[in-house]
Amino acid sequence: MSFKRQIAAGLIVFLAICGAISSARAEPFKIVGFGDSLMAGFGLGPGEGFTDKLQAALRARGHDVTVANAGVSGDTSSGGLARLDWSVPDGTQLVILELGANDMLRGVSPDITRKNLDAMLGKLRERKIAVLLAGMRAAPNLGADYQNAFDAVFPELAAKYGVTLYPFFLDGVAGQPSLQLEDGLHPNAKGVDLMVQRILPTIEKAIAAVPGGS
Repeated sequence: MSFKRQIAAGLIVFLAICGAISSARAEPFKIVGFGDSLMAGFGLGPGEGFTDKLQAALRARGHDVTVANAGVSGDTSSGGLARLDWSVPDGTQLVILELGANDMLRGVSPDITRKNLDAMLGKLRERKIAVLLAGMRAAPNLGADYQNAFDAVFPELAAKYGVTLYPFFLDGVAGQPSLQLEDGLHPNAKGVDLMVQRILPTIEKAIAAVPGGS
């Protein structure tokens, strides 16, 4: 092979490598919102749910992301554990894990909620997927013992696995009728706006902590 042909061949290989690197960088950062009706967007119209508004907010701040909605209304931590593997596809870089509210509403033992969330966090760690754990708080009418045991699940598991914790997914919305649907449980569109606004800095920190995140 002549010197010129060697140079040409080398240039082609170099450009191919650069193209592959550019293509890899062009891939958006993949987030999955994995949870119950609060994540699914119960009672809301198209584009009004948490994942849609979070994706829009992150993109407006310059993040090249996709936020997939893997919320199932009525899901418990047991149901989430059963569907985790197929609901979170390969290539996911960050999971917002939001489950436990329906466990609490049904009076499920906090020990069961803890066991299920622990198992999910373990599975995601094995797959090398980062997690932002969205906490929930028990209703006061369930009694102090239940409330203390349930509320402790989220910070303790976040510390165990070294994942980012957002202490209360409904922060600022719970107990505010103007930000809730008539059922008094789910956020309305304005409530979702506030939820996204409040969680956004934590999400951005979680993204930045992932290799390749920005």
